[in-house]
Amino acid sequence: MTNQKFRTESDLLGELNVPANALYGVQTQRGINNYHISRKTMSMYPDFIKAIAYVKLAAVETNHTLGVINDEIAGAISQACRELIDGQHHDNFPIDMVQGGAGTSVNMNANEVIANRALEIMGHEKGDYQYCLPNDHCNCGQSTNDVYPTTIRLALIHMNKSLIGALTGLISAFRYKGDEFSDCIKMGRTQLQDAVPMTSGQEFNAYANNLEEEILNLERNVKLLHEINMGGTAIGTGLNAVPGFAKLCAANLSKLTGEAFVSAADLVEATPDTGAYVSYSSALKRLAVKLSKICNDLRLMASGPRCGLNEINLPPKAPGSSIMPGKVNPVIPEVVNQVCFKVIGNDTTVSFAAEAGQLQLNVMEPIITESLFESLIWLKNAIETLTEECVLGITVNKERCMEMVKNSIGIVTALNPYIGYKTSTKVAKEALETNRSVYDIVLEKGLMTQEALNEALDPKNMLKSR
Repeated sequence: MTNQKFRTESDLLGELNVPANALYGVQTQRGINNYHISRKTMSMYPDFIKAIAYVKLAAVETNHTLGVINDEIAGAISQACRELIDGQHHDNFPIDMVQGGAGTSVNMNANEVIANRALEIMGHEKGDYQYCLPNDHCNCGQSTNDVYPTTIRLALIHMNKSLIGALTGLISAFRYKGDEFSDCIKMGRTQLQDAVPMTSGQEFNAYANNLEEEILNLERNVKLLHEINMGGTAIGTGLNAVPGFAKLCAANLSKLTGEAFVSAADLVEATPDTGAYVSYSSALKRLAVKLSKICNDLRLMASGPRCGLNEINLPPKAPGSSIMPGKVNPVIPEVVNQVCFKVIGNDTTVSFAAEAGQLQLNVMEPIITESLFESLIWLKNAIETLTEECVLGITVNKERCMEMVKNSIGIVTALNPYIGYKTSTKVAKEALETNRSVYDIVLEKGLMTQEALNEALDPKNMLKSR
């Protein structure tokens, strides 16, 4: 038995009991009852709740300026929105992130919470909607079809900043290691075969530069999210929004958030368009692909320790086997690899969901939202873990790296300008067949003087153009 009290609310489908203390109402309760899919609720995504509160705040300020909502109701709704922005009442957003209805349950959850909190602010009871209505006041001049995509965009913009912050930290860690390893000469490899010498510092600095490109790419794509369709209402025609709402609401949202939002030139086009999500998801996938490749490299370079490359040492984080004593696995790069696979899969989901849009609306935006949020959060967490638990603790085995340089056939490439490609090939082949060094064979055949050979094969002279 429970002593929980309820209040009764009604909608199109009839009456339903809602917990008496809940700020949400009947339509949110239907969402709770209907969707048990991801088990991830809105309350788990504070940026999402804050984003919809900003959207509702911009809308009520717009409606107040345009004379649609009076001072008392506008003031109460504004205060309720600001409380959500400050992190209050987030436990009143219990519906599943994955749902039907193109996000209607999300929009109504916000409308009901804001309306009931506004009622309390004005001195009324929850559910006494004659004084402030979820639809007529909190959703005035709006539709789920413009509120929901605008909310997604604002949330993604804020979450992107956190991702870039984490990525910046990883880049700094790679640069730090690049400086630390600048004097460690090693063999570069192509197609897993010996190529030509380089330094470990060059390798780690290359990772930093490679990831720095992704910051620029994320910033380019996030700009696409600044075009919004507020004021388009149901399908972009602006039905039930007063003239001037669209541009003023975009301006108010920009002022409130500090982001440069613009109203779409064609709201009918903008309402079903999910192209910005496709582009941004692709940017996340591109980052994931690069990050996974780097983790593959780290695992290869740390392979061994006796029977692999053993060029670097990753920080030991856990015993590696329940049966093999002494084994330590590269668990941090491994977990980051798996996160990257998830992000790549989420991008496929976003692509299918974007393609599934029909006519004047794309009803698949909830799965687009959940996929993008998951990718952003997982990537941020993985990048921070890779930085703190792996990269900053990497050490290099200089002697091992130099030993492989000296024994490599790859250094024969440096002799091309002196003895020609064909002769260099013969030297390389003989070195392989006889298990002798390139150095000894060149001297034995009198192809170069020892002085000239020493100069040509000095690994330091092969690290840059000459």
